[in-house]
Amino acid sequence: MDEVFKALADAGRRRLLDSLNARNGQSLRELCAGLDMARQSVSKHLAVLEAADLVTTVRSGREKLHYLNAAPINAIAERWIDRYDRGRVRALADLKRALEQESMGNPEFVYTTYIGTTPERLWQALTDPAFTRRYWGVGFESDWKVGSPMVWEERGVRIADPEQVVLESDPYRRLSYSWHTFTPEFAEAWELDEKVAAQWAGERRSKVTFDIEPLGRMVKLTVVHDGFDPGSTLPENFGEGWPQILSSLKTLLETGETLPGEDG
Repeated sequence: MDEVFKALADAGRRRLLDSLNARNGQSLRELCAGLDMARQSVSKHLAVLEAADLVTTVRSGREKLHYLNAAPINAIAERWIDRYDRGRVRALADLKRALEQESMGNPEFVYTTYIGTTPERLWQALTDPAFTRRYWGVGFESDWKVGSPMVWEERGVRIADPEQVVLESDPYRRLSYSWHTFTPEFAEAWELDEKVAAQWAGERRSKVTFDIEPLGRMVKLTVVHDGFDPGSTLPENFGEGWPQILSSLKTLLETGETLPGEDG
């Protein structure tokens, strides 16, 4: 956590994070154009931010795109903001975003975390319902072959749909699948507003991708959730959920226990 605070202490690096917060997934060229900073300075600042896990990168053709990684900042919030205050802080942040932000294009989320485990064990944790139910509360039924259907089971509700399929499956390295549909049964189990549920059900299906990279005794896990409709309200709901899911996944694999209140 010391590296995070050191990285945030520099005003130039905070400006880079502000730029990515306003528009995630920028190349080095785009970041340089948007800030009055030399290319070499931007590269050095990005290296520090990457070392602190505040920025993660994803290859897109010849370019390397940079994304704000929420996991370390979420860890700070978990450590110093208690559960009573967290709701008020979140409400104020939501209000600030609503007042200040312009409408965005196609939003996406990129998270990176480092877990003391093996690629094989992490793959099992992502696909085996005995694992996923513990840290996520969701069970999956699939043979995990490309094109195969997936059935989601959550809060006693089974969600099946022809478009819920495995998109990529490279065991121990990469897994991608389409997100589930929002059925009336799911909406009832989660007590969703009828209008919100209908809106979500009418949107195109998003997708999630897990990239697994072994790093000595650890594994680097990068999660990308994208494919949302422009102006969708789904991202603001998933944006807070992923850091919590990944924190619980990491805790489960490293300690055998999930975060308090999330087991089962």
